[in-house]
Amino acid sequence: MPVYKYVGRTSKGILKKGTIESVSRSLAIAELREKGISPRDLTETKATIFNKDISLGGNSVKNQDFVLYCRQFATLIRAGVSIVEATTILAAQTESKGLKKALYLVEKDLKEGHAFSAAAEKQPRIFPTLFVNMLRAGEVTGNMDDTLDRLASYFEKQNNIKKKVQSTLAYPAVLLIIIIAVVIFLMVSIVPSITATFTEFGGELPAITELVVGMSNVIKEAWWLGLIVIALFIGVVLLLYKNDKRFHFYTHFILFKLPVFGKLLQKSAIARMTRTLSSLVSSSVPILQALTIVERVVGNPVIGKLILASRESLEQGRPLSEPLKNSWVFPPLVTQMIAIGEQTGQLDFMLSKVADFYEEDVDRTVDTLKSLIEPLMIVILAIVVGFIVIAIMVPMFSIYSEI
Repeated sequence: MPVYKYVGRTSKGILKKGTIESVSRSLAIAELREKGISPRDLTETKATIFNKDISLGGNSVKNQDFVLYCRQFATLIRAGVSIVEATTILAAQTESKGLKKALYLVEKDLKEGHAFSAAAEKQPRIFPTLFVNMLRAGEVTGNMDDTLDRLASYFEKQNNIKKKVQSTLAYPAVLLIIIIAVVIFLMVSIVPSITATFTEFGGELPAITELVVGMSNVIKEAWWLGLIVIALFIGVVLLLYKNDKRFHFYTHFILFKLPVFGKLLQKSAIARMTRTLSSLVSSSVPILQALTIVERVVGNPVIGKLILASRESLEQGRPLSEPLKNSWVFPPLVTQMIAIGEQTGQLDFMLSKVADFYEEDVDRTVDTLKSLIEPLMIVILAIVVGFIVIAIMVPMFSIYSEI
């Protein structure tokens, strides 16, 4: 996208210089005026690392902005506004910088005669594969407004589940960090000062106290080595997770097998898979294409492998549910509902009901875990701190008895 260097004045008469990235010169002038800057000089320049927006990967549009865009787009289409006009209106009023730029590019392609789905497909960082394919089907069937509403609901539900699961997993992690910080503080600050007092009186320290003192010395003298080991371990795990498919697969496999949290992750993944497939099928996306898309966007290689097996089963004339029945990942409820959906021709409806059930189940599980985790972590903190306190108090009693 072209980058323009500008010189202009604000509404208060202050001279301002800078660069702006825009589709065209006229749009750059319009964007500057929206920001309250009257450009006096505008020249195109080459994009460099210093004037180009940097994105750290992933979708550069916030979920709430994208959901709002889908809702507004559906409303405009339903009101009889043309796709080109709707895109122009939404590009001008959206607050998301990434979405604004993408919509200007889409508008340009639309005016050149391209379909909306084809134009959106050129912006993969903004418009997900699911969005593009569902809209492509909506263009064919003439139900773009319903498709857009369905997409908005889908992204809202997926974002809510993701946030709830993340908050549930983050809570014990934060409490664990607090426990470690408290232990390190006791070991580095309190234990050495008290043990110094014990050495003045002489005598032999109990085994529990010697253990705590030894741990304190290790932490004081080799804390930097511990940090290096932890950093290396995290770095290696992240590198393997990103680049090694087998490691990536077995990481998710192990996560599913974790006590308590494994079931939560499994239910969340099933809800995401069934909701995505239901949305695609109800939007008239061909089932084989829908399964390929779900395998790509589900975000879990364990479930992705089973979806791929289901696709191959369909290609060979066998039921979609057959490979799922032979897997421990999908409970009988899921496979039975899918089988009924296939037999009755209501696969999208059955998948939607399964998704509703597991989304509600995730909500209940999250609330239950949150109520249990806090007292459990407090008990763990009390045990750890109590162990250190006992190690300090035992020799103190022996000193008092000698006095």
